[in-house]
Amino acid sequence: MKEIAGIRPMRLWSRSAKSRGKTIALVPTMGFLHEGHLSLLRRARKEADAVVMSIFVNPLQFGPREDFGTYPRDIKRDRTLARREGCDVLFVPSARQMYPKDFLTKVSVEGLQDTLCGASRPGHFTGVCTVVLKLVNIVEPHTVLFGQKDAQQAVILKRMLKDLNVDVRVIVCPTLRERDGLALSSRNRYLSTRERESALAISQSLFAARKLIRGGERSADRIRRMIRNTLSRNGISRVDYVAVVDARELVPLSTIRGDVLIAVAARVGGARLIDNIRVRV
Repeated sequence: MKEIAGIRPMRLWSRSAKSRGKTIALVPTMGFLHEGHLSLLRRARKEADAVVMSIFVNPLQFGPREDFGTYPRDIKRDRTLARREGCDVLFVPSARQMYPKDFLTKVSVEGLQDTLCGASRPGHFTGVCTVVLKLVNIVEPHTVLFGQKDAQQAVILKRMLKDLNVDVRVIVCPTLRERDGLALSSRNRYLSTRERESALAISQSLFAARKLIRGGERSADRIRRMIRNTLSRNGISRVDYVAVVDARELVPLSTIRGDVLIAVAARVGGARLIDNIRVRV
Protein backbone atom coordinates (compact mmCIF):
# COMPACT_ATOMS: atom_id res chain seq x y z
CA MET A 1 0.00 0.00 0.00
CA LYS A 2 1.23 3.46 -0.92
CA GLU A 3 0.58 6.46 1.32
CA ILE A 4 0.28 9.86 -0.35
CA ALA A 5 -0.05 13.17 1.49
CA GLY A 6 0.25 15.69 -1.34
CA ILE A 7 -2.49 16.71 -3.76
CA ARG A 8 -0.22 16.82 -6.83
CA PRO A 9 1.36 13.38 -6.16
CA MET A 10 -2.12 11.91 -5.66
CA ARG A 11 -3.33 13.32 -8.96
CA LEU A 12 -0.19 12.09 -10.77
CA TRP A 13 -0.66 8.58 -9.33
CA SER A 14 -4.26 8.44 -10.52
CA ARG A 15 -3.45 9.69 -14.00
CA SER A 16 -0.61 7.18 -14.28
CA ALA A 17 -2.95 4.36 -13.25
CA LYS A 18 -5.55 5.47 -15.78
CA SER A 19 -2.94 5.68 -18.53
CA ARG A 20 -2.28 1.99 -17.90
CA GLY A 21 -5.97 1.19 -18.31
CA LYS A 22 -6.72 0.87 -14.60
CA THR A 23 -10.09 1.78 -13.09
CA ILE A 24 -10.08 3.56 -9.71
CA ALA A 25 -12.53 3.51 -6.81
CA LEU A 26 -12.48 6.12 -4.02
CA VAL A 27 -13.64 5.55 -0.45
CA PRO A 28 -13.71 8.92 1.38
CA THR A 29 -13.48 8.66 5.20
CA MET A 30 -12.53 10.66 8.28
CA GLY A 31 -10.53 7.73 9.59
CA PHE A 32 -10.75 5.82 12.88
CA LEU A 33 -11.80 2.94 10.66
CA HIS A 34 -14.40 0.38 11.67
CA GLU A 35 -15.99 -2.58 9.92
CA GLY A 36 -18.37 -0.29 8.03
CA HIS A 37 -15.46 1.52 6.36
CA LEU A 38 -13.73 -1.79 5.65
CA SER A 39 -16.87 -3.16 3.98
CA LEU A 40 -16.70 -0.18 1.60
CA LEU A 41 -13.09 -1.09 0.81
CA ARG A 42 -14.07 -4.68 0.06
CA ARG A 43 -16.85 -3.56 -2.24
CA ALA A 44 -14.48 -1.10 -3.92
CA ARG A 45 -12.06 -3.91 -4.68
CA LYS A 46 -14.85 -5.66 -6.60
CA GLU A 47 -15.70 -2.53 -8.55
CA ALA A 48 -12.27 -1.30 -9.67
CA ASP A 49 -8.68 -2.31 -10.39
CA ALA A 50 -7.25 0.09 -7.80
CA VAL A 51 -8.70 1.45 -4.54
CA VAL A 52 -7.93 4.80 -2.92
CA MET A 53 -9.09 5.49 0.61
CA SER A 54 -8.87 9.07 1.83
CA ILE A 55 -8.53 9.92 5.53
CA PHE A 56 -9.24 13.54 6.33
CA VAL A 57 -11.04 14.91 9.37
CA ASN A 58 -12.74 17.75 7.57
CA PRO A 59 -12.92 20.91 9.72
CA LEU A 60 -15.41 22.51 7.35
CA GLN A 61 -18.21 20.11 8.34
CA PHE A 62 -17.94 20.66 12.10
CA GLY A 63 -19.82 23.43 13.89
CA PRO A 64 -18.13 25.68 16.49
CA ARG A 65 -19.44 23.61 19.43
CA GLU A 66 -19.01 20.19 17.82
CA ASP A 67 -16.35 17.54 18.38
CA PHE A 68 -13.71 18.38 15.75
CA GLY A 69 -10.96 18.62 18.38
CA THR A 70 -11.91 15.35 20.09
CA TYR A 71 -13.00 13.37 17.04
CA PRO A 72 -11.23 9.97 17.32
CA ARG A 73 -8.04 9.64 15.32
CA ASP A 74 -5.62 6.70 15.03
CA ILE A 75 -3.72 6.86 11.76
CA LYS A 76 -1.34 4.02 12.70
CA ARG A 77 -4.25 1.64 13.26
CA ASP A 78 -5.97 2.92 10.12
CA ARG A 79 -2.88 2.18 8.03
CA THR A 80 -2.80 -1.40 9.31
CA LEU A 81 -6.49 -2.01 8.62
CA ALA A 82 -6.43 -0.40 5.17
CA ARG A 83 -3.36 -2.41 4.15
CA ARG A 84 -4.95 -5.63 5.42
CA GLU A 85 -8.03 -5.03 3.27
CA GLY A 86 -6.02 -4.47 0.10
CA CYS A 87 -6.16 -0.69 -0.18
CA ASP A 88 -3.76 0.48 -2.90
CA VAL A 89 -3.39 4.12 -1.82
CA LEU A 90 -4.07 5.84 1.47
CA PHE A 91 -4.55 9.54 0.71
CA VAL A 92 -3.94 11.66 3.83
CA PRO A 93 -3.92 15.37 2.90
CA SER A 94 -3.51 18.09 5.51
CA ALA A 95 -6.05 20.81 6.24
CA ARG A 96 -3.53 23.37 4.99
CA GLN A 97 -3.43 21.66 1.59
CA MET A 98 -7.17 21.19 1.31
CA TYR A 99 -8.03 24.69 2.53
CA PRO A 100 -5.16 27.12 1.91
CA LYS A 101 -5.37 30.65 3.29
CA ASP A 102 -6.88 32.06 0.10
CA PHE A 103 -9.61 29.39 -0.10
CA LEU A 104 -12.99 31.03 -0.86
CA THR A 105 -15.26 28.46 -2.55
CA LYS A 106 -17.92 26.26 -0.96
CA VAL A 107 -20.51 23.92 -2.47
CA SER A 108 -24.14 23.71 -1.34
CA VAL A 109 -27.17 21.69 -2.40
CA GLU A 110 -30.17 23.90 -1.66
CA GLY A 111 -33.16 22.38 0.07
CA LEU A 112 -31.79 18.88 0.62
CA GLN A 113 -29.16 20.17 3.04
CA ASP A 114 -31.54 22.25 5.17
CA THR A 115 -33.63 19.43 6.65
CA LEU A 116 -32.96 16.51 9.06
CA CYS A 117 -29.33 16.79 10.23
CA GLY A 118 -28.90 20.03 8.30
CA ALA A 119 -31.55 21.79 10.39
CA SER A 120 -29.53 21.42 13.59
CA ARG A 121 -26.08 21.44 11.98
CA PRO A 122 -26.06 24.53 9.73
CA GLY A 123 -23.19 24.45 7.29
CA HIS A 124 -22.46 20.77 7.87
CA PHE A 125 -23.44 19.55 4.43
CA THR A 126 -21.79 22.50 2.72
CA GLY A 127 -18.58 21.24 4.33
CA VAL A 128 -19.29 17.66 3.26
CA CYS A 129 -20.08 18.61 -0.35
CA THR A 130 -17.05 20.86 -0.61
CA VAL A 131 -14.57 18.27 0.62
CA VAL A 132 -16.05 15.40 -1.39
CA LEU A 133 -16.00 17.43 -4.60
CA LYS A 134 -12.37 18.34 -3.91
CA LEU A 135 -11.45 14.69 -3.22
CA VAL A 136 -13.17 13.51 -6.40
CA ASN A 137 -11.43 16.21 -8.43
CA ILE A 138 -8.06 15.27 -6.95
CA VAL A 139 -8.32 11.47 -7.19
CA GLU A 140 -10.39 11.43 -10.42
CA PRO A 141 -11.98 8.04 -9.64
CA HIS A 142 -14.36 6.11 -11.86
CA THR A 143 -16.41 5.11 -8.79
CA VAL A 144 -16.97 6.63 -5.35
CA LEU A 145 -18.53 4.72 -2.45
CA PHE A 146 -20.59 5.97 0.51
CA GLY A 147 -22.45 4.26 3.36
CA GLN A 148 -26.22 4.16 3.82
CA LYS A 149 -25.92 4.97 7.54
CA ASP A 150 -25.31 8.57 6.47
CA ALA A 151 -28.46 8.47 4.35
CA GLN A 152 -29.01 12.21 3.97
CA GLN A 153 -25.35 12.70 3.12
CA ALA A 154 -25.56 10.02 0.42
CA VAL A 155 -28.67 11.63 -1.12
CA ILE A 156 -27.04 15.08 -1.12
CA LEU A 157 -23.73 13.91 -2.55
CA LYS A 158 -25.41 11.94 -5.33
CA ARG A 159 -27.42 15.03 -6.25
CA MET A 160 -24.38 17.33 -6.08
CA LEU A 161 -22.29 15.08 -8.35
CA LYS A 162 -25.20 14.70 -10.79
CA ASP A 163 -26.04 18.41 -10.87
CA LEU A 164 -22.41 19.37 -11.49
CA ASN A 165 -21.99 16.75 -14.23
CA VAL A 166 -19.14 15.01 -12.42
CA ASP A 167 -18.32 11.87 -14.39
CA VAL A 168 -18.23 9.37 -11.52
CA ARG A 169 -20.40 6.40 -10.59
CA VAL A 170 -21.85 6.50 -7.06
CA ILE A 171 -22.42 3.34 -5.01
CA VAL A 172 -24.21 3.49 -1.66
CA CYS A 173 -23.49 0.42 0.48
CA PRO A 174 -25.71 -0.98 3.26
CA THR A 175 -25.35 0.04 6.90
CA LEU A 176 -23.24 -2.38 8.92
CA ARG A 177 -24.32 -3.16 12.46
CA GLU A 178 -23.09 -4.84 15.59
CA ARG A 179 -24.69 -8.20 16.39
CA ASP A 180 -27.20 -6.47 18.65
CA GLY A 181 -28.23 -4.06 15.89
CA LEU A 182 -26.33 -0.90 16.84
CA ALA A 183 -25.16 0.88 13.68
CA LEU A 184 -21.38 1.06 13.44
CA SER A 185 -20.00 4.55 14.02
CA SER A 186 -16.70 6.07 15.04
CA ARG A 187 -18.65 8.01 17.71
CA ASN A 188 -19.81 4.80 19.44
CA ARG A 189 -16.56 4.92 21.39
CA TYR A 190 -17.97 7.88 23.33
CA LEU A 191 -20.64 5.63 24.89
CA SER A 192 -20.39 4.12 28.38
CA THR A 193 -21.71 0.58 28.87
CA ARG A 194 -25.05 1.89 30.15
CA GLU A 195 -25.33 4.48 27.38
CA ARG A 196 -24.65 1.84 24.76
CA GLU A 197 -27.52 -0.24 26.13
CA SER A 198 -29.82 2.78 25.84
CA ALA A 199 -28.56 3.49 22.32
CA LEU A 200 -29.89 0.12 21.15
CA ALA A 201 -33.39 1.62 21.34
CA ILE A 202 -32.59 3.62 18.19
CA SER A 203 -32.12 0.60 15.92
CA GLN A 204 -34.79 -1.40 17.76
CA SER A 205 -37.38 1.31 17.16
CA LEU A 206 -36.46 1.43 13.46
CA PHE A 207 -36.79 -2.34 13.13
CA ALA A 208 -40.16 -2.15 14.90
CA ALA A 209 -41.25 0.56 12.45
CA ARG A 210 -40.33 -1.63 9.50
CA LYS A 211 -42.30 -4.53 11.00
CA LEU A 212 -45.39 -2.33 11.48
CA ILE A 213 -45.20 -1.06 7.91
CA ARG A 214 -44.84 -4.57 6.54
CA GLY A 215 -47.90 -5.43 8.62
CA GLY A 216 -49.92 -2.72 6.91
CA GLU A 217 -49.33 0.49 8.89
CA ARG A 218 -49.40 3.51 6.60
CA SER A 219 -49.59 6.45 9.01
CA ALA A 220 -46.28 8.31 9.24
CA ASP A 221 -47.49 10.06 12.42
CA ARG A 222 -48.11 6.76 14.20
CA ILE A 223 -44.67 5.50 13.18
CA ARG A 224 -43.01 8.68 14.45
CA ARG A 225 -44.88 8.52 17.77
CA MET A 226 -43.97 4.86 18.24
CA ILE A 227 -40.28 5.60 17.69
CA ARG A 228 -40.28 8.59 20.05
CA ASN A 229 -42.07 6.58 22.74
CA THR A 230 -39.55 3.75 22.40
CA LEU A 231 -36.64 6.15 22.73
CA SER A 232 -38.21 7.85 25.76
CA ARG A 233 -38.84 4.55 27.55
CA ASN A 234 -35.16 3.75 27.15
CA GLY A 235 -33.94 7.03 28.59
CA ILE A 236 -33.22 8.86 25.34
CA SER A 237 -34.74 12.29 25.81
CA ARG A 238 -32.49 14.47 23.63
CA VAL A 239 -33.97 13.60 20.25
CA ASP A 240 -32.89 15.79 17.33
CA TYR A 241 -35.47 14.35 14.96
CA VAL A 242 -37.59 11.34 14.08
CA ALA A 243 -38.43 11.61 10.39
CA VAL A 244 -40.46 9.69 7.84
CA VAL A 245 -39.55 11.16 4.45
CA ASP A 246 -39.32 10.40 0.77
CA ALA A 247 -36.00 8.61 0.32
CA ARG A 248 -34.95 10.69 -2.69
CA GLU A 249 -36.29 14.18 -2.02
CA LEU A 250 -36.27 14.03 1.82
CA VAL A 251 -39.69 15.67 2.05
CA PRO A 252 -41.90 14.66 5.02
CA LEU A 253 -44.63 12.11 4.35
CA SER A 254 -48.03 11.81 5.98
CA THR A 255 -48.83 8.52 4.24
CA ILE A 256 -46.20 5.82 3.88
CA ARG A 257 -45.85 4.89 0.23
CA GLY A 258 -43.14 4.60 -2.37
CA ASP A 259 -39.48 4.61 -1.35
CA VAL A 260 -39.46 5.76 2.28
CA LEU A 261 -36.60 6.72 4.58
CA ILE A 262 -37.20 6.51 8.32
CA ALA A 263 -34.41 8.33 10.13
CA VAL A 264 -33.47 9.15 13.73
CA ALA A 265 -30.87 11.45 15.26
CA ALA A 266 -30.48 11.57 19.03
CA ARG A 267 -27.91 12.31 21.70
CA VAL A 268 -26.90 9.51 24.02
CA GLY A 269 -24.42 10.73 26.61
CA GLY A 270 -21.81 12.72 24.73
CA ALA A 271 -22.51 11.13 21.35
CA ARG A 272 -24.84 12.31 18.62
CA LEU A 273 -26.00 9.11 16.92
CA ILE A 274 -27.86 8.72 13.63
CA ASP A 275 -29.51 5.68 12.10
CA ASN A 276 -32.10 4.92 9.44
CA ILE A 277 -33.88 2.27 7.43
CA ARG A 278 -35.40 2.35 3.96
CA VAL A 279 -38.73 0.72 3.26
CA ARG A 280 -40.40 0.32 -0.13
CA VAL A 281 -44.21 0.28 -0.10
